[in-house]
Amino acid sequence: MKRISVALFFALAMAQPAWALTLDQARQSGRVGETLSGYLAARAQDSETQALVQRINAGRQQQYQRLAQQNNLTTAEVASIAGQKLVSRAAAGEYVRGINGQWLKKEGSATP
Repeated sequence: MKRISVALFFALAMAQPAWALTLDQARQSGRVGETLSGYLAARAQDSETQALVQRINAGRQQQYQRLAQQNNLTTAEVASIAGQKLVSRAAAGEYVRGINGQWLKKEGSATP
């Protein structure tokens, strides 16, 4: 019985990352949205969403710094360029924060 309990514990511990919130899930559920700043913003205030946003934005910051150095730009310039692309590429039903700071839900394309 003890072996089963230990095995179950390890199986659950290893499976935990599968339970973690993904960026796609957070976008589709409206928990996060893209911003023109190039960084993800939380719309929900729970700890899981906050942790995801922090992790994604830390990775983006590193990538923006690397690209800035390679292209003789500032990190803010790279982030702004990325933000414009991320907002324009957001899928229908996902949220983006407009230039006025308000959240907008992207609508579907009019083309079939």
